[in-house]
Amino acid sequence: MDSALSSPSSATGTGTGTGNMYLSGENQTLVKLLVAGPFGVGKTTLIRALSETPPLHTEEVMTQSGAIVDDLAGVREKTTTTVAIDFGRLTLPGDLVLYLFGTPGQKRFRPLWQDIARGALGALVLADTRRLADSFEVMDIVEEAGLRYAVAVNTFPDAPQYSVEKLREALDLHPETPLVLCDARDRDQSVDALIALVGHVLAHTPEENPNP
Repeated sequence: MDSALSSPSSATGTGTGTGNMYLSGENQTLVKLLVAGPFGVGKTTLIRALSETPPLHTEEVMTQSGAIVDDLAGVREKTTTTVAIDFGRLTLPGDLVLYLFGTPGQKRFRPLWQDIARGALGALVLADTRRLADSFEVMDIVEEAGLRYAVAVNTFPDAPQYSVEKLREALDLHPETPLVLCDARDRDQSVDALIALVGHVLAHTPEENPNP
């Protein structure tokens, strides 16, 4: 699903702005975005904090057998994991509606990426300073999918803190790629991270010619 304008016949409800349960009948720009990142980085938490509708989660309790294939280094307290997608929706000012698709972080779910990424305009890649190296594979996958992205470093309470400049260098980011710090549990900070991504995506998206 690429960005598109909704029509009155395809939307219901009369509310406007963040917090609505339904889309309004006016034209709105719909944008599909991915929330990506390594295992246990906070993708489900961020979508839960952002979504104005009850979010869809596909979490399952982790088992002892899963420890054989899932590296729990740095996330020993984690007891559940996403096995398909998370989904949420957020309306921003200007009638911009974001559909957020959280991707599973484990390598064994990589075959799902092609389907999940289809139609997306960009990705918010979450990172954890306790294991920054785990983010490189995710950024490679996003780049292979041809998606522009922003990086949001989730500021876990027990994680080392670094300056933005140090983080950009460690992650080897392109100068144009946005990098923000945020607490995935905090709605306002998470919204700011998404706004950075949306601004980056829209700045590099050619305008459609109304008269082809």
